Amino acid sequence: MWWLLIVLVVVVGIFIGLSFLGKKLQKKQEATESQAREGAKPVSIFVIEKKRVRMRDAGFPQIVLDQTPKFFRRSKVAVVRAKVGPQIAILMCDEKAFALIPEKKEVKVLLNGIYIVEAKSARGGLLPPPAKKGFMARLKDKAAGGQEAAAAKAKEKEAKKAAKAKEKEAKKAAKQDPKA
Repeated sequence: MWWLLIVLVVVVGIFIGLSFLGKKLQKKQEATESQAREGAKPVSIFVIEKKRVRMRDAGFPQIVLDQTPKFFRRSKVAVVRAKVGPQIAILMCDEKAFALIPEKKEVKVLLNGIYIVEAKSARGGLLPPPAKKGFMARLKDKAAGGQEAAAAKAKEKEAKKAAKAKEKEAKKAAKQDPKA
């Protein structure tokens, strides 16, 4: 019974410690986000392509790679290849803005260095990202697709059987009536 009490105290202690750490990290994130917005300038860019790639494979200058923490270099980041003025640039993008930015269109964004902070507007309007499907909805779609595929296979099998039967009958008729 004592061991249960000890485990409970340890779990509560871990929970409290993680909540303090989470609050601290959230404040730090808000500070860096406000700092990024502070220095951002509105710029019009033409988006060539957008994708999620590893930091070292994105094509950023070496100085950018040197300044990023080592654990962050291996993670995938949102990258936008765009024409900014007369030159083509590779830009890192905020996840919220990445979802809104359309490809092959001109977009007005808040840009701070090589970081896209926010997507303001686009010709033809910014379309909201498609709603994510939940686990159960994806599972149902997968099951429905499997059932449709099974039904199509069954129809195909029946058609082959029918064709074979007709072929067999034609051979049988040809054997019985050799003059035809």
